[in-house]
Amino acid sequence: MIPRLKELYLNKVMPALTARFGYKNRHQVPKLVKVVVNVTTKEAVADSKVLDVIADDLAMITGQKPVRTYAKRAISAFRIRQGMPLGVKVTLRGDRMYEFIDRFFNLATPKIRDFRGFPLDSFDGRGGYSLGLSEQVIFPEIEVAKVKKVFGITITFKTTAQRDDETRALLEELGMPFAKRK
Repeated sequence: MIPRLKELYLNKVMPALTARFGYKNRHQVPKLVKVVVNVTTKEAVADSKVLDVIADDLAMITGQKPVRTYAKRAISAFRIRQGMPLGVKVTLRGDRMYEFIDRFFNLATPKIRDFRGFPLDSFDGRGGYSLGLSEQVIFPEIEVAKVKKVFGITITFKTTAQRDDETRALLEELGMPFAKRK
């Protein structure tokens, strides 16, 4: 069965973006490549067991087992040594990515406190957009009563778009709520 958001992309988003930007070929239309969900915590320096708790919650949220991330170099001011585990991440592609984005936009985003839209200054200029969440309890898969540790999440959307306006148009058409310009 094809995910609902992927079907929306194929039937409505692609024609809308083609009309808006005047693409001549369907392969020029920007598409989502991957979504990376990342959690890094300073508490992992003192106790690496914290990462097991975070990995369990992240696996429930994304439906995929997270991979540990390690320090690339030593930073003595933060008591970090090279190779020390610092966080976990999940890279979502294909149908699982579309399912996650659909749940995030339609179920989790409305639960964010004092939400006024995602910031417009988080585009990287090469088809990427990153945002941060302060807690994982907004996701419907997480039971608040069973939460052992509250942690922040960074979500990065990577697209084939060449410019920020194309990336923004793609994400808006998929249902991402952006903040209004002042």
